[in-house]
Amino acid sequence: MKVIIAEKPDQGVTLASIFQTKKHQGYIEIFPNELFPKGAYMTWAIGHLLQLVPPERYRPEWKQWKLEALPIIPERFQYEVEKAKAKQFSIIKELLRKPEVTEIIHAGDAGREGELIVRNIIQMSGVKKPMKRLWLSSLTPKAIYEGFRQLLDEAETRNLYEEAYARACADWLVGMNASRVYSILLKQKGMNDVFSVGRVQTPTLAFIVKREKEIEQFRPEPFWEVVATFAVDGRQYEGKWVNEEGETRIKEEQLAQKIAQFCRNKPIEVNEVKTERKTFLPPLLFNLSSLQATANKVYQFSPKKTLDILQKLYQKGIVSYPRSDSNYVTKGEAETFPDILQKLRAFPEYQPFFPLPNTSILHNKRYVNEKKVTDHYAIIPTEQVADPAKLSADERKIYDLVVRRLIAAHYEAAVFDYTTVITLVDGRARFISKGKQQIQEGWRKVISQREEDDVAILPSLREGEQGDVLDVRIKEGKTQPPKRYTEGQLITLMKTAGKFLDNEELEKVLAKTEGLGTEATRAAIITTLKERNYIEVKKNQVYATDKAKVLIEAIGEKILASPEMTAKWEQRLSEIGEGKASAAHFMEQVKKLSKKIVEDALASSQHWNFAGFDTASIQRTTSKATLGKPVGTCKLCGGMVIDKGEFYGCANYAKTKCSFTISKRILGKTISQANVKKLLQHGKTNVIKGFKKGEKTFDAALMWDEKEKKIVFSFPKK
Repeated sequence: MKVIIAEKPDQGVTLASIFQTKKHQGYIEIFPNELFPKGAYMTWAIGHLLQLVPPERYRPEWKQWKLEALPIIPERFQYEVEKAKAKQFSIIKELLRKPEVTEIIHAGDAGREGELIVRNIIQMSGVKKPMKRLWLSSLTPKAIYEGFRQLLDEAETRNLYEEAYARACADWLVGMNASRVYSILLKQKGMNDVFSVGRVQTPTLAFIVKREKEIEQFRPEPFWEVVATFAVDGRQYEGKWVNEEGETRIKEEQLAQKIAQFCRNKPIEVNEVKTERKTFLPPLLFNLSSLQATANKVYQFSPKKTLDILQKLYQKGIVSYPRSDSNYVTKGEAETFPDILQKLRAFPEYQPFFPLPNTSILHNKRYVNEKKVTDHYAIIPTEQVADPAKLSADERKIYDLVVRRLIAAHYEAAVFDYTTVITLVDGRARFISKGKQQIQEGWRKVISQREEDDVAILPSLREGEQGDVLDVRIKEGKTQPPKRYTEGQLITLMKTAGKFLDNEELEKVLAKTEGLGTEATRAAIITTLKERNYIEVKKNQVYATDKAKVLIEAIGEKILASPEMTAKWEQRLSEIGEGKASAAHFMEQVKKLSKKIVEDALASSQHWNFAGFDTASIQRTTSKATLGKPVGTCKLCGGMVIDKGEFYGCANYAKTKCSFTISKRILGKTISQANVKKLLQHGKTNVIKGFKKGEKTFDAALMWDEKEKKIVFSFPKK
């Protein structure tokens, strides 16, 4: 008999669904069948059942956050069962130890994390029995059956486990030491908060803070453009005045007025007409990052939301493995496309795209490339095609994106003619006009593009044609600051972080290893940055908080904030996964790095200067030490105001429903407990710098308005 261990309960249920079964507490009994003549037990983890033990389990003195205890470097790493998941671990261990069980089937997700989760459980159980590996890229009944029929030898994926284990331990070491040293040192500077630091999250945060600084330091400059309307034999078009360097913006209004005055009612000649034909091939099939970026752009879904929805579609068996880093498929998948597309044709939303211009892409290397498929192929709809109308609204949106990508791959290129016209006014003033004409719609019939370029349709014009200036106007504008990243752009930025490195060799490494983080972890990193109050997302724009700015200022140019460390790290880890490098040697290097991080932080802290930062507001908003503690007298009922976690509120709420509350965060600013006490005692806080409303920032104190019975802003007198 065999024990099959899946990564999650619903995954276990899906894997067992092709057999006759009986459900039990924490596992499913599979009755004897063709694949398992003696039957099997299907059980599951609940994600990570185990966690690396906290520092104090190695040494009691490591419990307290003290500089003299750093660096924390265990001799040998240990795992423990998470308390909330201990019951499920006991069930798995009991099944593994049954005398009739002679073999284990590892059925975790087909990737590094899945490898680590299930192997850790088996090791912790102390059971040593032969093991095979189930490796799937989709959860259709056919794929599940074939996967069980062609199990891998566990040795084929063992190196992936070594890689994942080394990654987990190394991340723990760097995160534990860096977070503690910066938290302790910044507390000495008056900021009583936990500053989480991590190998991937910190360089990602550095990108966001850098953009925030660029926006803050940006000073808008006015400019003017001269726009003329021309007439040539009854045909009208517009052009902008352009100088010898091709610049249309004029820095002085007086000059713009002179140019406009010169051009009025003057004759014109079409001096130059250039047309360039551009061909746009259909987009590649989705990997996770590109799907997350697209879903964010089209629907403003956060990367985590997209991954969660995709996981549900995968569990239903209607899309392939979600955490794929590949945009390609093998010939085996490509051979199934005609059948999948024929089924999709039955649904009203896809009928207009059929018949397809190309019935097969089997020999198209843009999509079908065995060499570019590693562990998993691109995210595609499976042969278990779903009726979009039967999915939830969000599921339908993600499924539709995946389906349309596949359909578009069977279409021709989109072709456009881009025309540039140079018009001379009175033989002297040059004006430029740009136009675009669609020659072939191609794949854009399937995936409509938002037109972001301001390109007009130009009339047909020939060089040498003459006409007149009908109208001239001056258009005033201001230079714009760089735009904040969206969450989708952040995913792309993490994936392509290599291009920000100065070192060409490391740049190649990071490009090869897909940037910062992995397909599976990027969404979680962004979520972590939100949860730790480093970033805020408003209207899909990512803002860096004061806490983030202080941390990146403190770290400075150190390797922790650079993609360089990740580049070297990912190179070594991928070599461990390929069996080309030693995990033990890698860990020795990480131990040295952890020691250096502590030394660097101690040395640089002597020169920290946080002038201009609102450090007083960077305080822990929720801690067990302050929860429930009184901070002052209620302005409404005279009761006691206490710390309620995310906000301060009246203790009388349960008895009298007194509604007095003060949020711990107002317009992007953390309101310190000291300021709350001042407000309750004296009716007004100190001036707090950097409140944000939309794109504007302002400084103000918070004041209790006795007449209105509410907290209002009090602006400092200028």
